[in-house]
Amino acid sequence: MGTYRFKVIPGELAIVRLAPHGAVPDWVAGAGPLVSLTRTGDELSIVCPAARVPTGLRVEAGWSALKLEGPIPFDQVGVLASIVKPLAEAGISVFAISTFDTDYVLIKTASLQGALAALTGAGHVRES
Repeated sequence: MGTYRFKVIPGELAIVRLAPHGAVPDWVAGAGPLVSLTRTGDELSIVCPAARVPTGLRVEAGWSALKLEGPIPFDQVGVLASIVKPLAEAGISVFAISTFDTDYVLIKTASLQGALAALTGAGHVRES
């Protein structure tokens, strides 16, 4: 497993669970620096800025995102493992998102400082 460069994406994120077959809500459009939509047969999961989420939905707010500097080749092995392992050893839960070019790791904002310490302690490099 290698070491990686990462940066903190500004702002608080939320993870929202909606019914699996509904339309993507209008409040997601143009929502911010990180928006992720994943639809399965069980749910429509949306990650977006917490301030965009209307009340009354099933939501888990209070997340911060770390972006691994990419692009990361598809055949590169152990990328998430090298990030998640030191976080797990520090008792920090994660929510991972992968895109074509890179990976994002969401951690609870309350655990951000501990996560940064765990990752830099494992040799990963935080960029501004």
